[in-house]
Amino acid sequence: MPELVLVHGDITEQQVDAVVNAANSGLLGGGGVDGAIHRRGGPEILAACRELRATDLRDGLPTGRAVATTAGKLPARWVIHTVGPVWSAREDRSALLASCYRESLRVADELGARTVAFPAISTGVYGWPIDDGARIAIETVRDAGTDVAEVRFVLFTPDAHDAFASRLRA
Repeated sequence: MPELVLVHGDITEQQVDAVVNAANSGLLGGGGVDGAIHRRGGPEILAACRELRATDLRDGLPTGRAVATTAGKLPARWVIHTVGPVWSAREDRSALLASCYRESLRVADELGARTVAFPAISTGVYGWPIDDGARIAIETVRDAGTDVAEVRFVLFTPDAHDAFASRLRA
């Protein structure tokens, strides 16, 4: 099991092998974490995403899957893009959220990444409750069976950091 580390800060500043992007299915940038990664990483990330869209992912990246690109100007080697589910009170989509973490770690293993930084996937504009998002993230990473040595959860707000810290202690 990797060492789990919590950081209150900006994921685009993390010096790790791979940064996970909470992307939209189009892979062409957006708001929140996705927009920040594209802005800071520069045009190389967008070019790599466009190439994926032109070949393997013509219909976009399905929810719960993950793919890697260059990290451009980020202080990381790769960006692993994953599409989180939109939270729903009527439908249990927790398996899709867990898949984002599992698939991202699978891609990290394929790349040989030893350190990976994750945001709190789906807990922003996709509306996932932060306490439940933290539970799914930590349980999934703990059970993933990965060669990654360190998983860093980079949390932008104090509330997110508190939720992950509480779940990590549980």
